[in-house]
Amino acid sequence: MSTSEADHREEEDVPTGEDEDTGAQIAPIIKLEEVAVSTGEEDEDPILDLKAKLYRFDKDGNQWKERGAGTVKFLKHKVTGKVRLLLRQSKTLKICANHLILPSMTVQEHSGNEKSCVWHAGDFSDGELKDELFCIRFASIENAKKFIETFQEVAESQKQAENKDASAAAGLLENLSVEGKKDEEKSDNKTAEESSPVKESKTDTEKKADEPASSA
Repeated sequence: MSTSEADHREEEDVPTGEDEDTGAQIAPIIKLEEVAVSTGEEDEDPILDLKAKLYRFDKDGNQWKERGAGTVKFLKHKVTGKVRLLLRQSKTLKICANHLILPSMTVQEHSGNEKSCVWHAGDFSDGELKDELFCIRFASIENAKKFIETFQEVAESQKQAENKDASAAAGLLENLSVEGKKDEEKSDNKTAEESSPVKESKTDTEKKADEPASSA
C-alpha cells in the first residue's frame, strides 16, 4: 500500500466531531419581550382569601350547578373603600364570581350544611350584570363561619359609609341653600335701595328753611 493511500484511509477512520463546540454563536430568530400582566387587583387590598367551591342556581333547570373551584377573595379598593367579592377558578384563573358587597346584602348558612352558605348578588363575572343566587362550600366549618362573618362585617361597613356620604351630601346641600338665600336677600336689598327716592338730609332741609324768601 502506498503512503498516499494509507494517509487517505487514516483520514476516513477519524470520527467526525458532531458534538464539538465550534465557538459559533447563533442568535435567536425571535426575541420575546417581557410583558407586564395586569390582574385588575393592583389597587385593592385583600381582606379574606380562602379556597372554596362555588355553585350557581339554575332557574331554568331548578338545580344547583357547579360554577368553579378556586380562591374566593374580599378585595377593598384603596381609594373608594368599596369591597368586592372575587372568585377565580384554579389553574385557568377564569372569573366565576365578581360583584360588589352592598349594604343591603345578606348571607346565611345553607340549610343542612354548616360548611356552605348562600346569598343573592348582582354579578358581573360574565361581562354583564346578572341577578344570581350563589352557594359556596368550604373544606371546614371554621372557614364557612369566617366567610359569613367577613361578609356581614363588610356589608355593615358599607352601610355606615353610605350613611356618612348621605349626611355629607345633605350638609352640602343645606350650605348651598343657606348661601343661596343670603345671596337672594342681598339682591333684594340692593334692588330696594336703587328703587327708593333719594331723601334730603336734615342739614339740607334746615338750610332751605333758613333761607329768606325771594322778593317779588
